[in-house]
Amino acid sequence: MEEINIGAGLMSIAFWGFLAAVVVGGMWYSIREKEVQQETLRRLIESGQPIDETLADRFMAINRGNDHLDRDLRVGGMICLPISIGLAVFGVILGTQYEEALMPLVGVGVLLAFVSIGLLVAARVASPPRQQRD
Repeated sequence: MEEINIGAGLMSIAFWGFLAAVVVGGMWYSIREKEVQQETLRRLIESGQPIDETLADRFMAINRGNDHLDRDLRVGGMICLPISIGLAVFGVILGTQYEEALMPLVGVGVLLAFVSIGLLVAARVASPPRQQRD
């Protein structure tokens, strides 16, 4: 019968708990930041102060989200593609010493290459029409 390693289980729980805390913390910070910006705009309106168009556009752009989705997808694809090639090459090099490492690393490299190609295609699809870019 295998010996149960409690330390490894606690470490994995701590790792996933930390990841969950980081994700939830980031979401909470983003939501809280938008609430503060909306409250500022609400107080300006209630006080009767005039709101110029640039200030209103800035608040609306922050709440709308990212206007450069195509650029962000393209950057993600351009970062992932060389990493995928590097993983495949690393698998080939490591496979000379440990044959069982060759196929998994090459497979991960190919999978990441497909992800990066998908990001590049999504960037092309998400790019605004040429009239809006100019």
